[in-house]
Amino acid sequence: MSSKNIKERLESEENSDEVLAIDDETVVLQEEKEDNLLIPRDEYLSHGIHIGTKLKTAHSEKWIYRTTSYGLYVIDLTATDDRVRIAGKFLASFDPDRIMVCSVRRYGRAPVKAFCKVTGAKALAERFIPGTLTNPMIDQFSEADVLIMIDPHADKQALAEARLARIPVVSFIDTDDYLYNIDLAIPSNNRGRKSLSKMLWILARQIMRERGKIAPDGDIELSVEDFESKIQRSVSAETENYNEKKKKHGKV
Repeated sequence: MSSKNIKERLESEENSDEVLAIDDETVVLQEEKEDNLLIPRDEYLSHGIHIGTKLKTAHSEKWIYRTTSYGLYVIDLTATDDRVRIAGKFLASFDPDRIMVCSVRRYGRAPVKAFCKVTGAKALAERFIPGTLTNPMIDQFSEADVLIMIDPHADKQALAEARLARIPVVSFIDTDDYLYNIDLAIPSNNRGRKSLSKMLWILARQIMRERGKIAPDGDIELSVEDFESKIQRSVSAETENYNEKKKKHGKV
């Protein structure tokens, strides 16, 4: 792969989990001590959970491990792992149907639905309708005791309403995110398709462990692949019509 192609792939925020081996941060992180992580370090790495953006905030700086030669900030996986443990214990204390999980990002929708299937939480994996948490007069109104968010920027409407409803917020945080109105942050790549599926799978498993629904070292029934968004490649109407014409004339 040429350096130009590598740079183009790095610029794509929703596919950043696919460029894991292009810099020496992988080698450095793999040489670190495992520290009794929830999953092996190489699984964190292979899903791009450590891949941040080219921007950082004062809020995320404490979780940044280093910077790559391409200018990407690398997230400290030990901090990610610790925060998942804390979030799992915290969320396990709530009634499942009083937990709301939202994501407007396309790669967050399938993981959110799978997460809610496992934990019993309420999924809001489409557009967040204003008033969902604050206006009992609308059909979409839903009460919740805690909100889980994928991206505080993309889900800013939900974040604003959680503050008005006075409920705690748990959110995944990338290197370019802020912590305003967020009560518990989990530093991770919150844009990558593979990263989101793995992180929500780990969190769901940790919640079920904390609830005592599975053994302390047990796994949930759904696999990481069940959490992952599927890439659908659409065919244009013009192409479909062209193919139909070819079939009609016996050229296919």
